[in-house]
Amino acid sequence: MLRTKLAIFPALAAFPALLVGWHVHAESNRTTFPQNIEELVHYATVRRGEVTEHLLTNQTAIDAVKAGQPAPAGTHVVLVDYRDGEVFRYFVMEKGENWGSDYAERRRTGDWQFQWFKPDRTVNLAEDTARCQSCHMSRGEQEFMFSYESIRAFDGVAVE
Repeated sequence: MLRTKLAIFPALAAFPALLVGWHVHAESNRTTFPQNIEELVHYATVRRGEVTEHLLTNQTAIDAVKAGQPAPAGTHVVLVDYRDGEVFRYFVMEKGENWGSDYAERRRTGDWQFQWFKPDRTVNLAEDTARCQSCHMSRGEQEFMFSYESIRAFDGVAVE
């Protein structure tokens, strides 16, 4: 019986290591927090129960999408996630020249990369950016954006 109890300890010791490995999809990449976030245009608002999301990008990207052109390299698209009136987190898509080649073909979303940021604007590596890529892949015809049509409809007032 003592032998059985002692055999449990190595298994319990390994358990935290399993939990640490649980977030294996979190990764750093080239996505940066936009230094000029205050200058970005708030083009859409999405409400999901108690969550309010503001979508932001630059005017150059808005003009390109409205003209049927791809957003240029250097474009940031930012989703600001508010809960109880406070910033809960930021989700940032950033497009860079040839950034798609950083990933295997099955994971590419054009030249867009994705990152989650904490309210203090530091990278949140606990979030799964591979999951973001897998969802956004379905939007290839819309610049890999779920808010593509909101940009097209934007007329100076955030689309809701």
